[in-house]
Amino acid sequence: MIVSHLRSEWAPNVTRELLAGTVVALALIPEAVAFSIIAGVDPKVGLYASFCIAVVTAFAGARPAMISAATGAMALLMVTLVKEHGVAYLFAATILTGILQILASVLRLGDLMRFVSRSVITGFVNALAILIFLAQMPELIGQGMTVYALTAAGLAIIYLFPYLTKAVPSPLVCIVILTALSMYFGFGVRTVGDMGALPGELPWVALPQVPLTLETLQIILPYSLTLAMVGLLESLMTASIVDEMTDTTSNKNRECAGQGAANVVSGFFGGMAGCAMIGQSVINVTSGGRGRLSTLWSGVFLLFLIVALGPYVAQIPMAALVAVMLMVSISTFQWRSFRDLLLHPKSSSIVMLGTVIVVVLTHDLAKGVVFGVLLSGVFFAHKVTRFFSVESVRDDARGVRTYRVTGQIFFATAEAFHAAFDFREENLKGVVIDLTASHFWDITSINALDRVMLKFRHHAIPVEIIGINEATATLIERLAIHDKPGASLARPGH
Repeated sequence: MIVSHLRSEWAPNVTRELLAGTVVALALIPEAVAFSIIAGVDPKVGLYASFCIAVVTAFAGARPAMISAATGAMALLMVTLVKEHGVAYLFAATILTGILQILASVLRLGDLMRFVSRSVITGFVNALAILIFLAQMPELIGQGMTVYALTAAGLAIIYLFPYLTKAVPSPLVCIVILTALSMYFGFGVRTVGDMGALPGELPWVALPQVPLTLETLQIILPYSLTLAMVGLLESLMTASIVDEMTDTTSNKNRECAGQGAANVVSGFFGGMAGCAMIGQSVINVTSGGRGRLSTLWSGVFLLFLIVALGPYVAQIPMAALVAVMLMVSISTFQWRSFRDLLLHPKSSSIVMLGTVIVVVLTHDLAKGVVFGVLLSGVFFAHKVTRFFSVESVRDDARGVRTYRVTGQIFFATAEAFHAAFDFREENLKGVVIDLTASHFWDITSINALDRVMLKFRHHAIPVEIIGINEATATLIERLAIHDKPGASLARPGH
C-alpha cells in the first residue's frame, strides 16, 4: 500500500513524468536568465535558484507536478537591494525569506487561501495569461519574417503533433525540431545563448558573505518580508490552479513550508528567492506531468543541460520557446470567463475584471490579488447589510416595546442597528431586545450595543436582552461596558 501511494504521488507514469520535466527544464533556462538580468545579477544566480527550488519543492512541497523556480515577480523586488548592497545581501535575504515562509506555515497562514474568491482566482489566471503573452512580444515584434515563420511552425507542431501521437509532449518536439532546423540552416535568429552566458560549473554551498549584525538584519528584513509574502501568494494561487487542473487537493500550509525550505537552500547555494510558476506548471501538466518526479527531473535536467550540454542548449532558437509560451498563454486563459461576464453577478464580474486590470497595469500579481480580495470583501459586506433588519412591536398594556434584530451586526451594520431604536418614545416603561436571529461579530457592533443600552439607561428605561447566542455572549462579556459598574454615556471631552 505504501509503495502504491508513493508511485501515485511520485510517478504515475514514469515516461510522461520525465518527458514533461524535460520540456519544463528547456523552457526554464531563458526565463531564469532573463529574471537574473532583471534582478541585476549573473545568470547563474537565477539558474542555480531554479535548480535548487525545483529539487527541494519536489520533496518538501505539497503540490505534486507544480513547478517552482526563479520568477520575474520576485526578481523585480530584488533590484534595489542588489544595486545598493550587492549580491551577498541578496543571498542572505533569500535565506531569511525562506525562514519567514516556514514561520508562515507554522502559523497556518496557508489557510487564508479560503478567503480568495473564485472571481479573484479567475482574474489572476487571466491576467497571468495576458502577461505571459505580452512578455513574448519583444522576441517577436521587429524580429523579421524568419522568426514569425519559426514561431508559426512551432505552434503548428504543438497543436497538430498530438493528432499523430501523444507519447511525446508536443512542446518538446517543437523545441527539438526548430533547434535542429536552426542549427542546420543557420537562420541567424536570436537563441538562448544570446540571453546570457550559461555557467559551466556545479553550484556549491556557502554562507553569504555579510556581517552577522543587527544592521544587516535591518537591511534585508523589509525585502525578505515582501519576498515571502509575494512568493507565498503566487505559490498558493498556483497550487489552487493546479489542484483544479488535476482534480486533486493539496495542503497549503505544507506548501508554505516547502517553498520556505527551497528558498533557504537556494540562498546557501548562491541562488535568488523564487516561488511557484504558473506558466511552467501549466506546461508540466499539459505535457503529462502529474507527480513529484516531473518537478524533480525538471530541476536535475536543468542543471545537466547548463553544465554538460551548455553549447547545444545555447543554440535553441528563442522562437521555439516563444511558441511554447504562447501555447501556455492560450491554454491558461479562462476563455469561458467572457461568457460568465453575462451569467455571473455583476459584483463577481467586477472583481474578476478589477484583478485583471490591476495586474496588467502594475505587472504585479500580488497587488492584483490583494485588490481583488479587498474588493470581494467590500461587495460581501454590502451584500450582508441587505439582510439586516430591526423590527419592533409595542405592548400597550405593559408599555413595553420589543425590538427583533435579524442578520449580522458588524462594522458595516452597526450604525444602522443603533439608529433603529427610538430613545425618546413617550410612556415607554421597558424595552426588550430580541437577538435570537442575529449575531455580533466585532468591537464596533458591541460598541453600538453599549450605546443603545446606555442611552435607554440615561432615559431611565429598563432594557432586557434575550436570545443571545453563546459566541455573542462571550464577545459581550469580553468587550462590552454597559454591564460594568459605573458605565455611562461618554460626553464630549471625556
